[in-house]
Amino acid sequence: MSAPDLIVTGAQVWAPALSADTALAVRDGRIVAVGSDTAIQALAAPTTERIDAGGAALLPGFHDAHIHALAGGLALLGCDLETEHSLDGYGRLIRDTAALGEPWVIGAGWFGDVFPGGLPTRELLDEWVPDRPAVLTSHDAHGVWVNTRALERAGITDETPDPPAGRIVRDAAGVATGMLLDTAGELVTRHAPPRGAAEMRRALRAAQDRLFSLGITSWHDAILGDYLTLPDSLPTYLETRADGSLLARVTGSMWWPPTAGPAYLPEMFARIEAAQAAGFAVSSVKIMQDGICENCTAALIDPYIGVSPAVRGDSVIPPADLAQITATLDAAGLSVHFHGVGDRAVRECLDAVAAARARNGNAGARHQIAHLDLVDPADIARFAELGVTANLQPLWARNDQEILERKLPLLGAERAKSHFPFGSLHRAGAHLAMGSDWPVTSPDPLWGLHTACTRTAPAADVHALNPDSRIPARAAEQLSPEVAIRAYTLGSAEIAGVADQLGRIGIGALADLVLLSGPIGGPGDFDRVRVARTILGGTTVYADTTTNDRDPAPASQPARV
Repeated sequence: MSAPDLIVTGAQVWAPALSADTALAVRDGRIVAVGSDTAIQALAAPTTERIDAGGAALLPGFHDAHIHALAGGLALLGCDLETEHSLDGYGRLIRDTAALGEPWVIGAGWFGDVFPGGLPTRELLDEWVPDRPAVLTSHDAHGVWVNTRALERAGITDETPDPPAGRIVRDAAGVATGMLLDTAGELVTRHAPPRGAAEMRRALRAAQDRLFSLGITSWHDAILGDYLTLPDSLPTYLETRADGSLLARVTGSMWWPPTAGPAYLPEMFARIEAAQAAGFAVSSVKIMQDGICENCTAALIDPYIGVSPAVRGDSVIPPADLAQITATLDAAGLSVHFHGVGDRAVRECLDAVAAARARNGNAGARHQIAHLDLVDPADIARFAELGVTANLQPLWARNDQEILERKLPLLGAERAKSHFPFGSLHRAGAHLAMGSDWPVTSPDPLWGLHTACTRTAPAADVHALNPDSRIPARAAEQLSPEVAIRAYTLGSAEIAGVADQLGRIGIGALADLVLLSGPIGGPGDFDRVRVARTILGGTTVYADTTTNDRDPAPASQPARV
């Protein structure tokens, strides 16, 4: 065998299961040997690059199964409210952006619990930006906060009807407050100046740099298409692939317009064929079946509590149409990437997959449901039965102030028991994948793994302000480190259809790796370690200059496997 280009020795190897191996060798971008330090060192030549892990954890590169990378990059370059969690902080960032003199002030990342009553109004934004339209998307991307100038530009008055799958929030007197939910946001955002291609490429490169620094080497973009203030990312992916600046491994789901019915299927097939012809291998379709619980737009089996008249949220697509769409896509070999938050939406998605299986048999694509804030206990076993992947956003599964004050009171104590049932899904045999939904929440996989395994907030998270965020939120739903690591690596690669190349440390796999600053011995260690080095195809694309690969932090306790 020819000498390797790179060897890594002295590692705690997660392959993604914890392995007895401690070293690996890489040649031409792929792993060519895995074994003991002695065996791998014997393969090296004088020209071989050597990395001594010093006992630190070495994992497959993280694979984010549900992300909006271009939107995250645009936030990094613009008015990014994600870095603050206070009115003063929001005001400072918005005023600073307005001072740049652009014709519109556009940003994202605000949290509802910062505002009295849980939602902002246009009066405050009018004070900060009185002279031009201002549009700020919520961190969950389901609400758009606008000022009076933006409402005027869009022609929205107190009499403007709500659009399908959206709502113009109004006060008790029927006056539009400046909050637009779901598709209502597009009434304003369609008038915003288009982003230039150069800005979009710069944003995607910024996102890639950020994700590399967190150990993410591959991801699945959950929306290829226009949504609220998020521009279609597909042209930018194609352009950056063509100019060589997109290095990460990327797949994506084509966006299904929320107001479209089965008649849209031919156009969807045409869009997918065009993307594939351009070199982007799209094999899945994103369907948003409901909204979010905080806005009472998530679809629930039983009504929300304390909302009059009784409200159960909206099914974006009628269930019969959803079943027809899913079965047709399934027959064409395409998978569906559902957005399902409420228990009724989750059931409708499972029912649609069941209809596809009944029509097409079990040879169709593996489908997935993302988010899963609520799953009725009767539906937990159906994931494994139908072969549906549970696509988890683990950083949400904790006792944040917004969840305790805005969300759980709307659900009640009984339904709160089914809040993010990760452990229940795993015990029932569900296939798990993980992602961040960035910029909805931080893209940091170590933060997500910490919360998945402890159901508490990471210590450094600026949004975890309340003491309750340090108390486990339904400890019975915790995952073990091994299960969680698999979900954030191989599980995500499997649902993206790239597990033959990614998500594992084994001979023949691409050498996409993340070396941490120390070993993983138990759930608490995810909040102690950080990314020391990210390797893509055998080449280091990120190195933390503040860490020393040879001097890792100790593990806190024996590994839970």
